[in-house]
Amino acid sequence: MAKNKTVFFCKECGFESAKWLGQCPGCRQWDSFVEEPVVKKSAISARRLNITNEPKPLSGIKAEEEERFPCGIEELDRVLGGGIVPSSLVLVGGDPGIGKSTLLLQLCREIVNKQKKVLYISGEESLNQIKMRAERLGVFHGELLLLCETNLDLIEETIRKQKPDIVVIDSIQTMFKEEISSAPGSVGQVREATGTLMRIAKGFGVTIFIIGHVTKEGVVAGPRVLEHMVDTVLYFEGDNHASYRVLRAVKNRFGSTNEIGVFEMRGNGLVEVKNPSEFMLKGRPEGEAGSVVAASIEGTRPLLVEVQALVCRTNFNMPRRTAAGTDYNRVNLLMAVLEKRLGFQMADCDAYVNVAGGMRITEPALDLAIVTAILSSYKNIPLDDKTVLFGEVGLTGEIRAVNMAEQRVMEASKLGFEVCILPQANKEHIKSHAKGMKLIGVRNIQEVMGVLGR
Repeated sequence: MAKNKTVFFCKECGFESAKWLGQCPGCRQWDSFVEEPVVKKSAISARRLNITNEPKPLSGIKAEEEERFPCGIEELDRVLGGGIVPSSLVLVGGDPGIGKSTLLLQLCREIVNKQKKVLYISGEESLNQIKMRAERLGVFHGELLLLCETNLDLIEETIRKQKPDIVVIDSIQTMFKEEISSAPGSVGQVREATGTLMRIAKGFGVTIFIIGHVTKEGVVAGPRVLEHMVDTVLYFEGDNHASYRVLRAVKNRFGSTNEIGVFEMRGNGLVEVKNPSEFMLKGRPEGEAGSVVAASIEGTRPLLVEVQALVCRTNFNMPRRTAAGTDYNRVNLLMAVLEKRLGFQMADCDAYVNVAGGMRITEPALDLAIVTAILSSYKNIPLDDKTVLFGEVGLTGEIRAVNMAEQRVMEASKLGFEVCILPQANKEHIKSHAKGMKLIGVRNIQEVMGVLGR
């Protein structure tokens, strides 16, 4: 018998090669090639060859704005860019048990309650298991269609007959096509399954949500080309030991990728957190050195978080530095600035920096809060509990301006803060601020040390 022809695919970018390579020429990743059988392509009909698709000038194309419809979950609508776009393909990834299936089942409940047709296809759970989870989430006023199937050909035929408005696939790693001999979840199966679902979404006008498992590195399992094919990629993040969850868009063809949605996991499912700042600051210690509040921005939403620092002498030759919730290298850089510009000797000190609550913030506006928290812990001088900070710190110790300063000040005022330490350049351009909020502009870290000393 003739041996089936196989080729090698890169798991990261989908690069195809006739032989195994140690390093992928496309994405430069090492040891990323896997062997997969070649998919037999059907012959192209002569009718299709006769079809000509003439190019059109840009000026002759009428731009039609995509019609969105809200899903009923405001935090999800925010991340999607204002609502669900028809005929779109959305990938939702996250760690096991983080709440991906729960979120999309709640989405199905809100959609069917608006008298729209929803088809939930599961390749991992039985109908009884889905029913038990649905009863825990609440009442379904509409009719939700459930299907347990992994064969994509049968799924396509079901979608053709039922003509639903929304389809949920749980999960893409369990789906398979009979033409491919490899196991479900392999590179070839995931790529072909996603291509089939994309054709269904665009051809039938159906919005499809795909659940994808993630690897230990935190990316969706399967070829990297999977994220390139879909319209939107959402990551569901959170600590298994914390009750909150963060939904973040890393790709969105129809909106911003800077927005986040915050949820709290409870016994009856996920509950939206309308005011994340208040939620993140619960349990904050008062009058403790090394604890400050920073005003950050996620997309268009101001977010207040607590930044903690602990600086103490070490008995070892190599001091330990740890950063949780922010960039480790950025913390080392800021400590080097403090040593050079203020003359503090921290080479014999351990330093631990933490963004409380498990939130991860990487924007430069967090620099001033990190520097102040380190100074507060090092000098053992607590900062006033009603003070909030934001600003970027440069290598010469200057405090640089950041964007959306007025929104940060207004959010701090709503939560009862009375003093805001911010870059002098931002203070000069804030024409109006909340009544009763005192603004202190600083130009460099020497001035920050003076404010802390007072």
